[in-house]
Amino acid sequence: MPLTVASTSNGVKPRFFYGWYIVAVGFIANVASSFALASTLSIFLKPLTADLGISRGVFSLLRSGEGIIAACLAPLVGALVDRYGGRWLMVAGAAIVAVGYLILGQVASFVQFAAVRLTLVSCGDVLMGYMVVNVVVAQWFVRQRGRAFAFTSMGVGFAKVCMPILAAWLLLMLGWRQTWVVFGVLTAGLLIPPALLFVRRRPEEMGLNPDGDAEPAGADTTPQGKNSGAASSTRAADVAWTRSEALRTRAFWLLVITFGISSIGITGLNLHVFSYVTDIGHSPVVAASVMSVIASMQLASPLAWGLLAERVDARIAAMLRFVVQAIGLGLAILTGNLFCLYAGFFLYGIGLGGNMVLPDILWANYFGRRSLGRIRGMGLLISHVLAAIGPPFFGFLYDATGGYGLSFAIFGAVLIASAVLSLMLKPPRARGS
Repeated sequence: MPLTVASTSNGVKPRFFYGWYIVAVGFIANVASSFALASTLSIFLKPLTADLGISRGVFSLLRSGEGIIAACLAPLVGALVDRYGGRWLMVAGAAIVAVGYLILGQVASFVQFAAVRLTLVSCGDVLMGYMVVNVVVAQWFVRQRGRAFAFTSMGVGFAKVCMPILAAWLLLMLGWRQTWVVFGVLTAGLLIPPALLFVRRRPEEMGLNPDGDAEPAGADTTPQGKNSGAASSTRAADVAWTRSEALRTRAFWLLVITFGISSIGITGLNLHVFSYVTDIGHSPVVAASVMSVIASMQLASPLAWGLLAERVDARIAAMLRFVVQAIGLGLAILTGNLFCLYAGFFLYGIGLGGNMVLPDILWANYFGRRSLGRIRGMGLLISHVLAAIGPPFFGFLYDATGGYGLSFAIFGAVLIASAVLSLMLKPPRARGS
C-alpha cells in the first residue's frame, strides 16, 4: 500500500495525506467517464444521424434515456458506495463501459447503438462516474472539501479540452466505429489499475482523520461567523440521515430544484452546441474550438469556485455561478459575431465550472458523510430525470423552429431563476437538534 504518513493517534499530522491519492484517482475517473458525456456524443451527432438515417430530435432521445437510467440507478449505487466504498464500483463500471464501447464499434443500426448505450454504457458509467467519485472524496475531506472536489472535477474539464480535437481527429482517421473502440481501451486502461491500487473507503479505517487533521471532523473548531458553510459541514460530518428524513426537509427539495432545472439547459446545450455553431455559419473547426473554450474554463475555474465556497457561504457562490453563466450565454447567442461567441462561451464555461463542485459541496455540507451516498443518490434520481429533458427539448424545438434561439432563451431564464433559488437554501435541521 503506497501510504507514507505518520500516525495521527498521538495528534501528529500526516506528512502527506492519503486523501490526495483518492483525489487523483477521482480526477482520472472523471477523465475516463467523459467519453460517455453529451459533449463527446455531440461530436458524433452529424455523422451518426447521417449514417444511421435519424433526425436530431430522435438522436437526442438517446441522452434522455441514458439520463433516466442513471436516475433510476443512482439511489441503489449511492447506497452501495455508502456501504462498501467506491473501489470495486469504479473497477466494475470501467470494465462494463469498456466492453460497451467495443461493441459500439460493431453495431449496424441506431437501435443496436441505442441498446448498447442504454445498457452497458449507461449502467457502467453510473458505477464509475462523478457521484461515486464525489461521495468517496467527501469521506476524506471536510474542511478542504471545496478544493478536493475542484481537483477531481478538473478531470472533466481536462477531458473536454482535449476531447473535441481527439474525437474529431479519430473520426477523420478511423471513422466513428473505430473511435468507440479506442475509447473502450482508454477507459479500461485509465481507471482500473489506479482504482485497484489506491481507492480506500474512509480515512478512519486507515487510522486517519478527514483532511489529515489531528482532530476528528466532528470537533467543530470553526470560529463563529467566519464561514457558516464550513461550520455546518463540520457539524454535519457524523450525522446519519435516512432517506425518509432527508425527503422531509426543505433543503433536499430546494437543492434538487435549484440545480435540477438548470441541468435541463446544460445537457441540452452540451449535445447541441457543436451543431449550433456550425448552423450559424461557422466552420467545424470553430465549433470544436468553442467547445474547447467552454471545457478550458471547466478545467481552470473549479478550483476558484471550490476555494470561494470554503471562504464564503456556498449559497452565495452558487448564486454567482448562475449569474455568470447566464451573462455568458446571453452574450454568446445575441449576436453571430465571432468575438462575442467566444467571449460569451468563455463566461458560460466559467459558470459551468462552478457546477462541477458547488452542488456536491452543498449536498455534503448539509447532509454529512455517513449517509451522503444514499441521500445524494435520491437527489440525482430526480435531477437526472430533469436533465434528461434537455437534449430532446433542444432537439425537437430545433426540428419545430429551425433553430436553437428559443431553447437558449428559455435556458437563460432558468439560470436566473436558479440564482434566486440559491439564496433560499438553508442547512436542514438534523434529528434531535
